[in-house]
Amino acid sequence: MAKPNNGAPLGFEAELFKAADKLRGNMEPSDYKHVALGLIFLKHISDSFEAKHAELLDEYPEGAEDPDEYLAENIFWVPKEARWSYLQANAKQPTIGKIIDDAMLAIEKVNPSLKGVLPKEYARPALSAIMLGELIDLIANIKLGNDKARDVLGRVYEYFLGQFAGSEGKRGGEFYTPRSVVKTLVEMLQPYRGRVYDPCCGSGGMFVQSERFVESHEGRVGDIAIYGQESNHTTWRLCRMNLAVRGIDAEIKWNSDGSFHKDELPDLRADYVLANPPFNISDWGGDRLREDVRWKYGPPPKGNANFGWLQHILHHLSPTGTAGVVLANGSMSSTQSGEGEIRKAMIEGEVIDCMIALPGQLFYSTQIPVCLWFLARDKSNGISRNKKLRDRRGETLFIDARKLGHMVDRTRREFSDADIARIADTYHAWREGDGYADTPGFCKSVATDEIASHGYVLTPGRYVGAEAAEEDGTPFVERFAALQAELEGQFAKGERLTGVIRERLAEVEP
Repeated sequence: MAKPNNGAPLGFEAELFKAADKLRGNMEPSDYKHVALGLIFLKHISDSFEAKHAELLDEYPEGAEDPDEYLAENIFWVPKEARWSYLQANAKQPTIGKIIDDAMLAIEKVNPSLKGVLPKEYARPALSAIMLGELIDLIANIKLGNDKARDVLGRVYEYFLGQFAGSEGKRGGEFYTPRSVVKTLVEMLQPYRGRVYDPCCGSGGMFVQSERFVESHEGRVGDIAIYGQESNHTTWRLCRMNLAVRGIDAEIKWNSDGSFHKDELPDLRADYVLANPPFNISDWGGDRLREDVRWKYGPPPKGNANFGWLQHILHHLSPTGTAGVVLANGSMSSTQSGEGEIRKAMIEGEVIDCMIALPGQLFYSTQIPVCLWFLARDKSNGISRNKKLRDRRGETLFIDARKLGHMVDRTRREFSDADIARIADTYHAWREGDGYADTPGFCKSVATDEIASHGYVLTPGRYVGAEAAEEDGTPFVERFAALQAELEGQFAKGERLTGVIRERLAEVEP
């Protein structure tokens, strides 16, 4: 089995999580998640503060207690009673829960951008003071304070998020999109510069991977601006902490109504949208939104939000913007409640660039296979990797990736870096008109007329055909004779087994 090599940290992070998980005892992962991640976040901002504090004491002592000196470098001010050294010194106290809560409150008080973000339930009776003290000692071993250490903590935070998502199953899928799926979206869209938006941003994984992409290609992180919205307040808090741990500045909005009913960024037109909306959500309140400027291709059905998400995302794209969206497979072929008509209008409206079928078991929240939709506001234009894109009107690329990936445990599959590169390179070659060729069983560029002949169904398997069988050089006559002999042998074996069964049955007395 291929080893996962998609950037997933599988070294000390795994051992750290295993040790931390032992400490939770009978506590539910959904509760323990906030306990552990809150402390990791507190460790991060405290260590970053302490590193800058030591630097100022050495070079500019009078500025060591000036909050503006820290704010200028995107470092949170941490009061003395909230610093990690103070918490660790009191880790064995029976009141450690209250000490942590007071620390979180003190940090929020002097850092308005963190107001309402940090967990403050460490003093509740259900949390063991002994467990908290041991968890503090465990996390204390993560060395932080500089840019490299910040990346280490970001990896730890992200790894813990993924592990908690796995423990929570379907609920985990509400706040976490698997890394290999996010990386596929990012490598396809390649957000080098511009505005990146996610209307249902979960814990912020799309943004983390986008910034990581820019950094890995020697770009400047400041070249992209990040915007998001999330309707679950608890998940919004996870996102804010996740981005803060990475030092990512972003405008992340929250309201309980969600992006459909209270769009917090109505005027935003993004260059890139990456999104993993809730699958097939039926209670999205579509009956209250029958007339809406976003439904350019037709009002979405009241009982399914899939085409609401697609059109909301298209509405927020800039004139040359592109988007990658995770949706349930039914979105590619369903004709219920007018979905087929909306899909037809989108195809004829030249906004669907590429469709990808994914294998099953990639997600924590569902074992069913899902698909990726890639949208483009202008298929006649665009730039990718500093290359001008060719005019792709009248064509759609289909990729069947169902055979890619490898199992990382009994229930979950991941893409390797090679898998992701194969998918992304195929898309780039097709868009750029440089080196693309249809590959039976994997990819095909399909004219709109052919899609129309299939009733505007967008399932890749319908178009890419079967993978070419390997030719082993054996003449057909010989291969046929060998197969016939093998089949005759199977028949003979079956007859023998039938005889044995009849003999045994005859021995049984009525």
